[in-house]
Amino acid sequence: MREVDVVVIGAGQAGLSAAYHLRRTGFEPERDFVVLDHAPRPGGAWQFRWPSLTYGKVHGMHALPGMELTGADPARPSSEVIGGYFADYEETFGLRVHRPVEVSAVRESESRGRDEGGDEGERGRLLVETSEGVYATRALINATGTWDRPFWPRYPGQETFRGRQLHTAQYPGPDAFAGQRVVVVGGGASGTQHLMEIADVAAATTWVTRREPVYREGPFGEVEGRAAVALVEERVRRGLPPQSVVSVTGLPLNDAVRSARERGVLDRLPMFDRITPTGVAWDDGRTVDADVILWATGFRAAIDHLAPLRLREPGGGIRVEGTRAVRDPRVHLVGYGPSASTIGANRAGRAAVADIRRLFRTSPQPVAVR
Repeated sequence: MREVDVVVIGAGQAGLSAAYHLRRTGFEPERDFVVLDHAPRPGGAWQFRWPSLTYGKVHGMHALPGMELTGADPARPSSEVIGGYFADYEETFGLRVHRPVEVSAVRESESRGRDEGGDEGERGRLLVETSEGVYATRALINATGTWDRPFWPRYPGQETFRGRQLHTAQYPGPDAFAGQRVVVVGGGASGTQHLMEIADVAAATTWVTRREPVYREGPFGEVEGRAAVALVEERVRRGLPPQSVVSVTGLPLNDAVRSARERGVLDRLPMFDRITPTGVAWDDGRTVDADVILWATGFRAAIDHLAPLRLREPGGGIRVEGTRAVRDPRVHLVGYGPSASTIGANRAGRAAVADIRRLFRTSPQPVAVR
């Protein structure tokens, strides 16, 4: 067992931002804090993006604090560009990320359990159980994102489908769908991007969404961004599972989207009622034959390892003020809910570190774990 002041779980945008601000304010890597990441290499979730998502197609990628991303070739896959940038960032600031490390659980170190009204001294340390051992920490910054929790909706007959079903997390690029009949499910940015790519090579495409897509024209500035984040933040404050920021901003009506609408690629059908062995069907008698169903249905927060701390509210989410979990001031969630964007993750990393420093100033040093 190793004792440290802070454990950061995750080395994507939010985790690296937090690690940067820890180091910048006097915490030493390895001695005072550690960064754990389950991925095989730098890049966060970006390293798993499909090859056809080039850097030029990425919307709203903000640089990590203290180091700009310059000179990137817009034609290169975003996984390569951003993966390389993250690797350089870790080396430049000496962040020494431990990888690949799996975190299985975070628990209380004291047998008497959690005292809602107690401070950190009364609560002691948190035990972070990992594939490389146990860390006893005074504070935890959870930056695990959502990529590891793809959401698969369930529909009657799903198990009977004789074709192929896959999720955005497994999307290989458009060439894998050449000559096939593809149903794309989901009205977000990933769904529309997949659909527009696949339509150029597939025998037929069908777009299915639960709600009518909302298109956004004109610039999306700071005022609009704050309004969108406020909507997501309200859910988190109420203890509900967070929605993505993208879900409340609408789809940008750019030239590619306009062209796809004119060609009929983005003609949307309401959600089907069931899946058949050969496709999908609606209760009104409509059917569509398909070789592939592609679920572009989003992700959920990867926070199962926090379950022993009992942070969830009755609504299913973790209630957060700023980045701090309301039920435990030692735990901070960055890249969660309103901070689940690259610029939001940067700000959340800084805010979490500032809050942890305040906590340490007002709380006694917990006794060593034996």
